[in-house]
Amino acid sequence: MRAGCIEIAPGRFREVQGRWFEDFQIGHIYEHRPGRTISEADNSWFTLLTMNTHPTHIDAVYAAQTEFGRPMVVSTLTLAILVGMSVSDVSAKAVANLGWQEVRMTAPVFAGDTLYAESEVTDLRVSASRPEQGLVTVRTVGRNQDGIVICTFLRTMLVWKRGFGPGEI
Repeated sequence: MRAGCIEIAPGRFREVQGRWFEDFQIGHIYEHRPGRTISEADNSWFTLLTMNTHPTHIDAVYAAQTEFGRPMVVSTLTLAILVGMSVSDVSAKAVANLGWQEVRMTAPVFAGDTLYAESEVTDLRVSASRPEQGLVTVRTVGRNQDGIVICTFLRTMLVWKRGFGPGEI
C-alpha cells in the first residue's frame, strides 16, 4: 500500500484525497505538487470568462508600455490556481470554504511562469455549531519557478471529522 491509497479488497486500491479534521496539526506544511505552468491561453480564457478587460492582461501593445513590458496574468487566475493546487492536500474533505483573508499579490506572474504552492496549518478548532466538523485555517504561499513569492493568503475551511463525511468507507 502507498500513501494516499487504501486497500478496499485484496490487490485493489482506491486513491484517497484530503485530510480529516483530526489529521491536521498546527505548524504542519503541505507542499502541493505538481506545479502548474500558465499559458497565454489560460490567461486569455480567464479574462474572457471573468469579463476582466483591463488591457494590461489582454493587450500586448498596451502592456509593453507598462513597467512590466508584457501582459501580466490576471491576479484572480493566480489565486484560483494556487487554491486549486491545494485541494487534494487540504480541502478535499471540506464541507465549504469559509473565507480568504490577507490575500497579497507580491510579484507579477506572466505566461510561461510555473507556479508552486505550499500551505501551513495556522489554526484548528472544533465547530461550536457542527460538532462533526472543524475549522482549519492554512496560510498558502505561491512561488514561481525562480522561488520568488508571488502570492500569499489565509484560507479557512470547514472540514469533516473522521467517520462523518460523505464517501467514507
